[in-house]
Amino acid sequence: MTIKFPAVATAAITASIILSGCGSAVPTIVSTPLENIDKQPLKTTSLNEVQLKGWGGADIVSDTIPGMSVEKAYTEIIKDKQGQNVIVAVIDSGVDIEHEDLKNVIWTNTDEIPNNGIDDDKNGYIDDIHGWNFLGDIVEENMEYVRILRDGYSKFENASASDFSGEDLEAYNQYVEAKAEYDKEYGEAIQNKQQYEGIYQQLKAAHSAVSKEIGKEDYTKKELSEMTTTSEQLGQYKGFLTQMYTYAEGQTIPEFMEGIKEGVDYFAGRLNSHFNQKLNARATILKDNPDDWSTRYYGNNDVDGPDPKKADAKHGTHVAGIIAAPRNNGVGMNGVAQNVEIMVIRAVPDGDEYDKDIANAIRYAVDNGAKVINTSFGKYFSTHPEWVNDAIEYAAKKDVLIVNAAGNEGLNLDEKRVYPNDQTPTEPKEISDTFLTVGSLTYTYGAEMVSSFSNYGKSNVDVFAPGSKIWSTTPLNEYEYLQGTSMAAPAAAGVAAMVRSYFPNLKASEVKQVLMESGLSTTQTVVVGGESSNTKPFTSLSTSGKMVNLYNALILASKK
Repeated sequence: MTIKFPAVATAAITASIILSGCGSAVPTIVSTPLENIDKQPLKTTSLNEVQLKGWGGADIVSDTIPGMSVEKAYTEIIKDKQGQNVIVAVIDSGVDIEHEDLKNVIWTNTDEIPNNGIDDDKNGYIDDIHGWNFLGDIVEENMEYVRILRDGYSKFENASASDFSGEDLEAYNQYVEAKAEYDKEYGEAIQNKQQYEGIYQQLKAAHSAVSKEIGKEDYTKKELSEMTTTSEQLGQYKGFLTQMYTYAEGQTIPEFMEGIKEGVDYFAGRLNSHFNQKLNARATILKDNPDDWSTRYYGNNDVDGPDPKKADAKHGTHVAGIIAAPRNNGVGMNGVAQNVEIMVIRAVPDGDEYDKDIANAIRYAVDNGAKVINTSFGKYFSTHPEWVNDAIEYAAKKDVLIVNAAGNEGLNLDEKRVYPNDQTPTEPKEISDTFLTVGSLTYTYGAEMVSSFSNYGKSNVDVFAPGSKIWSTTPLNEYEYLQGTSMAAPAAAGVAAMVRSYFPNLKASEVKQVLMESGLSTTQTVVVGGESSNTKPFTSLSTSGKMVNLYNALILASKK
């Protein structure tokens, strides 16, 4: 149901910039922040292609799209003013550093001489020119609960809780939880693979017969409806394909079939890697013990990963583009932030990341000059959370902001613990005040503005940012729509980088507060978890109850 708000919000006064008298040339902004968005009318027309590709930067007042007012900020506040360079570390699956719209914003370690096989800067990592790859040649990995199940099988399989005490009892309980999760997820993967295979085979048969009858592969829905059926079987095929068109969302049947085939391949891949207890890529490929913290300098400098087609770098490349793809350069798309260098740290495989790699990745980023770290990953089981917690605290002590994705299961994180996290499992006290967790928004302003997949939580999620159907860079000079809180986090990280660029005297903890306090709020009740019956006030879904907004963030930062 479409919910309409009363007309007209208070218009924002056009910003003017007066440079302060100090030598740092920090802009003092005289402006009125955006507010009272509940008085905004809903957008009643669909987004066109240009609007859809850039909706994350749209303005709620002028566009009635719940973006971050990025274009407004550049036009009215930034203009031609220059900020300081900021290094943003992307801890992810790798980044295509040769991408046409990223190659000019990739961080270079100038203290290292390329490819001489020597650790010139004495940081422990040889030839780390653009970052580091803690995975080596690993691409596919198990889920964490599968590793727990595999590693504890001989000790716990035929045991009971009464057989253990202390740390062994904790390990046994984790094993029991891991086994329950494995049984559930493995069974669902089998079922989904079979369902997708069945649909694909039906589509293949029906499409073959209908395309032969019509005389073309890319027939339209109208051409299908006008087709005369010459047999009962052809009539059944026509009915089936007509039904499939209702799910195709503007795609042709061949395009829809390709999507279904990708679903088959996805679940087959999960069965072969995520749930395959014989995989153990860590031991066979990287040859590093993930339970031994004493070894830190493993992996290599191949930050876009081993796949020559760079498929494993797709996720990280998309994240990097959202943050920092150069603006208005006539190539590709516009990232949120300018004055940014992307430090690439590969630590997230196709499967669950290892705690050791994430802890080392955070420390590498901090030690090599990153001021913002983006962590678009997460899991619900962890064997060494203390290592990651220590790294998060280390980043806080070194004045580095971590921007973290909330996760994509539509869960309340106040009830379900996720890793990484800045809170301990026994109490809600934060271990760091420089860790920002981000949920995902859609471009539909109103009751459906929270992405159906987005996790939420009044205590464990801090803010929301655009994350549904986000256009950004992918490997080999391509661009695609992807979605997830993985896309919302870099949107917020881009805003954080802009604040750190133009207001470098602010501490990381202050930047976090700026993003939380300056965001836009609404009294709207929204659907969460994709269930129409599950509605909550938007203000109850995060600590701030707000949506990140660059325009407002710059205004508030100028007053700190």
